[in-house]
Amino acid sequence: MKKFASSVHAFGKALMMPISVIAAAGIFLGVAAAMQNPAITGEAFAAMQVPQLIIGFIRKVAGALFANLPLLFAVASAIGLAKAEKPTAAFAATIGFITMHVGVSATLAAKGLTAATTTAQALQAQGMDQTQAMMTAAEYIQMLGIFTYNMSVLGGVIAGLLTAVIHNRCYTVQLPTAISFFGGRRFVPIVTVLVLPLVGVLLAAIWPTIGLGIAWVGELIGKSGQYGAFLYGTSERLLIPTGLHHILNETVRFTPIGGIATVDGQTLVGALNIFNASLTHPGSVPDETVREATRFLAQGKIPVMMFGLPAAALAIYHAARPEHKQRVKALMLAAALTSFTTGITEPLEFCFIFVSPVLYILHALLSGLSFMLMSLFHLMIGNVQGGAIDLVVFGILGGEKTAWWWSIALGLIYVPVYYYSFRFIIQRMRVETPGRETEEEDATPQVEAAERIKVIISGLGGAENIEDVDCCFTRLRVRVKTMKEVVDATLMSTGANGVNRVSDTDVQVIYGPQVEKIAGEVKSALGIA
Repeated sequence: MKKFASSVHAFGKALMMPISVIAAAGIFLGVAAAMQNPAITGEAFAAMQVPQLIIGFIRKVAGALFANLPLLFAVASAIGLAKAEKPTAAFAATIGFITMHVGVSATLAAKGLTAATTTAQALQAQGMDQTQAMMTAAEYIQMLGIFTYNMSVLGGVIAGLLTAVIHNRCYTVQLPTAISFFGGRRFVPIVTVLVLPLVGVLLAAIWPTIGLGIAWVGELIGKSGQYGAFLYGTSERLLIPTGLHHILNETVRFTPIGGIATVDGQTLVGALNIFNASLTHPGSVPDETVREATRFLAQGKIPVMMFGLPAAALAIYHAARPEHKQRVKALMLAAALTSFTTGITEPLEFCFIFVSPVLYILHALLSGLSFMLMSLFHLMIGNVQGGAIDLVVFGILGGEKTAWWWSIALGLIYVPVYYYSFRFIIQRMRVETPGRETEEEDATPQVEAAERIKVIISGLGGAENIEDVDCCFTRLRVRVKTMKEVVDATLMSTGANGVNRVSDTDVQVIYGPQVEKIAGEVKSALGIA
């Protein structure tokens, strides 16, 4: 069970690699879509050939990333779960993804199902009505030139996870001397080529049932309307301390649970896929379909991340003891600006979610309410972060149809709601937010920047206690040999916003956006490549 928990958190971390890429690509797409909209830039600019060619090129590059997301997730999943020799795992995952879909394709061909026999026209010729024919045709796709089931990102994750299992078992295998060349890390892709096509054959047999199950869950959430958005928004915040919110997010963004749409006879599954298709193929997706998808995306986060949490930061500052206000001011200002601009909230959330369950639950419920109200007001703002960048690029530059002003209106309401509720609870329940800690905790000095990396390593139990170091957007993720050697107070003295022990061997130290630099310096000090 402990190993399983560790693997789940490693998987959640791995998902951040492709997400960080497509989040940036999504912003490029949003800006490009706005610049090609005559209502925003004017007819004269829209008629300029060279600028429009450049913008079109940018859209094609970003569109290619979204079209191949399943492969990106396969590679990321394998890298995240590989114990060592991660480049080999990535290489094997690419092979595994391709050969798995070859197995699916071969099974479909044996059933008489090909790209030619599953077009809407061919199915109608067999007696299907138009709607049923289009829905059936949408179940299949050409992936890297291979005719296969439309498994979207889930297919990539399956290939990546299975490749990681093979890799971890086989990368140290030694073969007899005569064939020793094929042992070790070279053995991994060989086994992958043998196993993954068979997995594809099995998937081809069971995928229709899996697809029906996912579609049923998606239909259930879809029928729940705004309440589905409320449940999603609340659950996503409640899962923040565990790191499992990444998995919930990807499920909604890339599976039928987040919505289904048909574009040019091809089915798009998942809220983010639908939204990005509306950017890469303007006019191809009805606005109502896009709105159904964006109820799970950035629009529900904007009132909370741009307005609510900065107001909570102000409340924490005002509730701090006078002698600590200067220190707390610097901390809260940095965290509030990060939340407002980029939508990265962990540096601020970890200041209160572990010290006050009441504030934690209140914040989660207000987040869910925001998702529900933005859906109720028919907003159409996509992408994944929810900060000012998303509001400007995908809301304001998207024009009136995005109804972006409602997010600001709710945000202005959330400012006093967050500020007064947080300040009241902190003072009434004597919550030990920054600047209100006990005297023993207050006495913990902050180390100098030059000594920080040494102290971080010391706080993790020393170099001999550290097995692996990595990071996501805001957290230093470390696998240690013995958890009792980890000292929270020492780590907090290095400027951390919180320490989260997610299993008996996995600990996360929350530093905020600067964590990438910290992780690199820790690895360098440990001699980790």
